[in-house]
Amino acid sequence: MGLHLLFTLVAVLLVLNIASSSPSTDSDVKKEVIIQMFQWDWDSIGEECTEFIGPAGYGFVQVNPPAEHIQGSQWWTDYQPVSYKIASKHGNRDQFKRMVEKCHAAGVKVIADTLFNHMSAMQGHGNGTAGSTFSKYEYPGLYSYKDFHHDRGTQNNEIVDFNNRNQLQNCELLGLADLDTKSDFVRARLVEYGNDLQSLGVDGFRIDAAKHIPTDELEAILLQLPGFRSPSLYITQEVFGGTQPGEEVRATEYLGNGDVHVFEYANEIKAAFLSGNIASLKDLNSRGWILSASANVFVVNHDTERLDHTLTAHSPSNTYTLGHIFSLAYPYGRVSVLSSYEKGIEDQDVGPPNNGKAKCIGTGQDTNVNQGWLCQHRWTAIAGMTRFRNVVRDTRLENWQSPQGDRIAFSRGNAGFVAINNSDTPWNSTLFTGIPKGCYCDVVSGGSSGRSHGRTEGGKGGGCTGRTLEVGDEGNITIEVPCRSAIGIHVEET
Repeated sequence: MGLHLLFTLVAVLLVLNIASSSPSTDSDVKKEVIIQMFQWDWDSIGEECTEFIGPAGYGFVQVNPPAEHIQGSQWWTDYQPVSYKIASKHGNRDQFKRMVEKCHAAGVKVIADTLFNHMSAMQGHGNGTAGSTFSKYEYPGLYSYKDFHHDRGTQNNEIVDFNNRNQLQNCELLGLADLDTKSDFVRARLVEYGNDLQSLGVDGFRIDAAKHIPTDELEAILLQLPGFRSPSLYITQEVFGGTQPGEEVRATEYLGNGDVHVFEYANEIKAAFLSGNIASLKDLNSRGWILSASANVFVVNHDTERLDHTLTAHSPSNTYTLGHIFSLAYPYGRVSVLSSYEKGIEDQDVGPPNNGKAKCIGTGQDTNVNQGWLCQHRWTAIAGMTRFRNVVRDTRLENWQSPQGDRIAFSRGNAGFVAINNSDTPWNSTLFTGIPKGCYCDVVSGGSSGRSHGRTEGGKGGGCTGRTLEVGDEGNITIEVPCRSAIGIHVEET
């Protein structure tokens, strides 16, 4: 058999295998919210997909890098791979495959955080989580010294000027051995790894440190993955900044490869909610960032949580929850929600509780009950507004109302309405909702029974577990929005 025919046959079989293990429900296209299940082990994620994530209406889980990495309990050990064996501290290959299968059965797709830019920073010799031996530039059976960038003109070959293209893309980030992604040999190893993850059912990749890989070199790798540039494979890329004058590497360079993280969005959310001027968030599409269709946004992710660059669960006056309510209501980007653990906010290095074994109870806000896990994806308001977003996702922002800077309300077409009060006094007002007359269940305080608890009963919820709100003949609602709180209603929870 000729090599071309053989490669074609392998690609077809791989695509068929991926398709057979992917979620297939008709409603999947509506479910776009991602949960970053940070430091959860594979068994726990699979169980949570079944028990809550799927029924609650989330579309994706983003999991930690599944490759073998350096040993250690710290969270960042995951980001120093030593081989591409599926054997991390979060579980082995069989556990990873079972997790993907459970999530797919629950209608949830899986995004793997993926390391194409680098290997480890560890000096000397070591053993990885699967027993592989390695040193910083030698990974037996995988890479050797020639497969990395060396002698690029900076001290210790590390990035010094983060505005310099050559340093950003050819020097070492935090001492991590920088792969030469121009090399066909290196690209072939990365493609093998990506194909292996897809053979296990992975539906997408978050490309860690994408800004440190020239976009054409990254594209050359991604082009060899089945489904690239099709709806069957979701790609999101970590490109920090790239929108300000003086930055040589621009975020827009990466749009041909997939979505791009918009870190400026998270910074803007923090500034607006802590200053009280949330009315300033009206026109986010005019900021000069990535256009909404290619943006992946978040209130906080695992890095910014530790660096205090964004809101965290420790932020004052309920601003963390209100920031999520806004993000899930506002039509900009695909939203990722971080589900993490308490000690990670205070300690930049500490690994997960209970060695990554996670279990959330109820709405998940009691970290004592949940053994240190924050379980933000279960919080009533966040889960409720995820359902809201699924209903309104194809509608426009309309009927913006803001009597003062710390109070805003708007509708999403005629499908949903939200009002946010970021002040210390109740907001009593009559507001135009844009939605039909009727009684609606507030998804911020509860929602329809069944739906609000992460399960559906015959496709509909039961009674309302939150506030019941009435919209009048003209589409108006007379409402008191409590201080530092919000209301959200949509046409599918009445």
